[in-house]
Amino acid sequence: MQADPREFTIIGAGPAGLAAAYELMRRACDCQILEQARQAGGLSRTVNYRGYRCDIGGHRFFTKNPEVDRLWHEILSEDFLRRPRLSRIYYRGKFFNYPLRALNALTGLGLLTSLRALASFLYRRLFPHRPEETFADWISNRFGDTLFRIFFKSYTEKIWGIKCTELSADWAAQRIRNLDLGRALLGVVGFKPEGKVASLIEEFDYPRYGPGQMYEAMAGRILQAGGNIQYDSKVTGITHQDNYITGVVIQRGEKRESLPTTNLISSLPLTELITSMDPPPPPKVLTAARGLRYRSILTVNLIINQAELLPDTWLYLHDPEILANRLQLYKNWSPAMVPDSQTSVVGFEYFVWEGDEFWNLDDAALLLFAREDAEKLKLVESQKITDGFIVRYAKAYPVYDEGYREKLACIREYLHGFSNLACAGRYGQFRYNNMDHSIMTGLLAARQLLGEPVDPWSVNAEAEYHETGGRSSS
Repeated sequence: MQADPREFTIIGAGPAGLAAAYELMRRACDCQILEQARQAGGLSRTVNYRGYRCDIGGHRFFTKNPEVDRLWHEILSEDFLRRPRLSRIYYRGKFFNYPLRALNALTGLGLLTSLRALASFLYRRLFPHRPEETFADWISNRFGDTLFRIFFKSYTEKIWGIKCTELSADWAAQRIRNLDLGRALLGVVGFKPEGKVASLIEEFDYPRYGPGQMYEAMAGRILQAGGNIQYDSKVTGITHQDNYITGVVIQRGEKRESLPTTNLISSLPLTELITSMDPPPPPKVLTAARGLRYRSILTVNLIINQAELLPDTWLYLHDPEILANRLQLYKNWSPAMVPDSQTSVVGFEYFVWEGDEFWNLDDAALLLFAREDAEKLKLVESQKITDGFIVRYAKAYPVYDEGYREKLACIREYLHGFSNLACAGRYGQFRYNNMDHSIMTGLLAARQLLGEPVDPWSVNAEAEYHETGGRSSS
């Protein structure tokens, strides 16, 4: 059976799905997007509560890819702001620069702890963990055991819900490359190691009304060009025959509907793609899919009757006494994120398992947790917190735990047999992609199904990720 090269079904109206549709509409193809939410943007959407806007995780726009950069500026020109970056680490009542700077480390940790960290760093240079398989191995080898315990262990275990010894070294290699705190501490005592300590970008682009503005504008252009976006449409089944996708089953409230398709681009979580297929994949593929896990995010947003709080765009909350992982200060991303310049809105981010006890807490209990964290942080006087709202987002981050590579390889081998199917995006590929990477996978997925010799899986295929020496997005 030959696929019609001009008709497409796309699952998901996040950055990847919208980019695929945008590319297809530019090429005069017919496409429909199926989105289970009522709003475009996926994890990158902006939530609006009484005029107070929040991100889900915080999303900077910076990229080394000129095609993605052109696309962003094509969609939003005058409303694409250039913003300064300030992010710090909060640990036991003190603020540390991120990445750590030598003088800041010395005054923050104290001389004795700094010397212990230096000794630990030198020890791991001489006696590294081999083989280097886990997150704990990777960090300790590059920073020493002391800095690993102070700045990485509790924070990372709060994020992922598993021990650092159970998390793959791949995640560290992709996200923390070149942030060599050990080199900074060596500089404290006058030792100048070879190479240059990496510095992160100082500025990034950001839509005036949050990242959702970008993707709502992109969705609008797709509709204007004749595309079709069906919201409140959850894909529950994918039918196939003879290595060919034949249709999708969607659920809209109580109504269930089957739609034929000739080309399918999926940004559905890879695990759900596999378990939705009819007939089911081989048992080993199903087992692999059920063995992959996604971490979910729950953001408690507080509205505060105070114009200024902290100068940061966000804080990493490494203090083990604080339950939240990060604090987003949305007004510092863009002043337009609040309706009243004399007020502020902040978001405490909690990483959880979908359906666990914390995920299922009612809003009142969650607001109390965030208030307690704000008090421990000495962020604001409690009586100035006037309101709050909760945002839950399931399956936000793929977990690179032990054995995930083998499971992912098994699934990819199976999916490779479908000639009219392409996977795109963070969830669709089970990869910790940033927005620009996800957009590029969407563009390449569209081109691949149009017959071009490209591979969406090649995006960000390098083992290590870094944001120095160019611009990329988070």
